[in-house]
This record gives sequence, C-alpha cells and structure tokens, in this order.
Amino acid sequence: MMKLSYFVRSRSAVSEKVAGKVSNTSNALWTHCFTTQAGTRSNQIFADYTVFKGKAALSVYPLLPKFNESETSSKYDKKGCILLKFWPAIGERKYDWQKRQMIALSPTEVGSLISLEPGKSCEFFHDPSMKSSNAGQVRKSLSVTPLGEDGYMFNLNVVNNILKINERFAVPVTKAEYTVMRTAFSFILPHIMGWNQITQQVSASSDQNPMRQQEMRLSPALEWNR
Repeated sequence: MMKLSYFVRSRSAVSEKVAGKVSNTSNALWTHCFTTQAGTRSNQIFADYTVFKGKAALSVYPLLPKFNESETSSKYDKKGCILLKFWPAIGERKYDWQKRQMIALSPTEVGSLISLEPGKSCEFFHDPSMKSSNAGQVRKSLSVTPLGEDGYMFNLNVVNNILKINERFAVPVTKAEYTVMRTAFSFILPHIMGWNQITQQVSASSDQNPMRQQEMRLSPALEWNR
C-alpha cells in the first residue's frame, strides 16, 4: 500500500527539514513514497517531487528561465531546466543531504523523458565546465532504463576529478511514479522554455488593443518575414 504525504509549509520550515546532515523520512512508507513540498515567500513558489527508495532518493524540481528586462523587450538571461537531485541513504529512512548530486535537464532532454516508450531507454551526458579551462574535469551521465513492466531505473554517475569524487546513484521509479513525472514534465515544459511569458504578453496586448491584436494575427507578414 502506498502512503502519500502532502506537505504545505513555509520556506523556513522546509529549510529546517533539510538543514541537518541527515534527512529522516520516518513519516513515509519505506518502499513507495513521494512528498510534495511547497511554500511561498516574497512571491516565490517552490515545489519538488521526491521518491525515497532503499539506497537513494530522487527529487525533481523545475527551474524557470530568467530574463533581462528592458523598456521594450525581455531576453533570455538564463534558460530554464528540470533539476534532478540524488542523495544517498545512510540508514533506514535516513538520507545524507550533504552528499547530494544534481543534473539539470534541458527542454529537449525533458522531451526525451516525456516521449520515452515502454521498454526503451535514454541517456544524457553533461560536462558542466565545457566552456571553461576545467573542461572534462567534471562529467555527469544520467541513464533511464526500463525495469520490465514495473517502471524505470534512474542511474546518475558523477565524476569530479577536481574534488576526487566518483559517485553513483540508482533509484528505481515505479510506473505510477514515472507517470506523475511525465505528466508534470508535460505541464511545465512550456514554462521552462519561457513560452508562458509569450502567451501572457499576447493576452495583455489583446486586452489593451483587441483590434490591433486581430490585425497582427491576420497579417501575412507574420508568415513570411521571419
């Protein structure tokens, strides 16, 4: 039986939960559990979806893009992504948050997870320092492989030659848990691309000048002058 725990708390309460070296999940059922943590502070909303398993835990969280604002336009400053965090178990229902490792998935990589067919696998390779003098010193690989008809295994391998780290995490994700992830990824994908900003802008323009907005939609210049 799956026990589902939903938490709505302030950011300070969440910080108290994870501030220590060890996270205790005594209120969660051991084999199948997810927690959704959400809070608000200064108009900021944060939420994650976490799966706790025997050897490690996996948390997924969307990071929205950041824009440089000007008087006439907004341009990308930092692209959005889906952040996957892994941290190891150090005992029964205890996890070491200090030893967490992360990998950020681009919209295209998120699309690979959304479109992943049953029985298929996918793998991503990252070099966070690719454009610096430390290129090749830090390597991350994430593989998602099928577990028969029961779900998928998420494997993260992080090699950091600078810090002398070579860590591996393996988290089995059930079919139900993966369905939650896939649904959430599909919903959030336009947001991490920043496309929701476009629709909001169009809606605002339409409210202010509906005739002008109609002219823009009907103009053939929008089709050919790209």
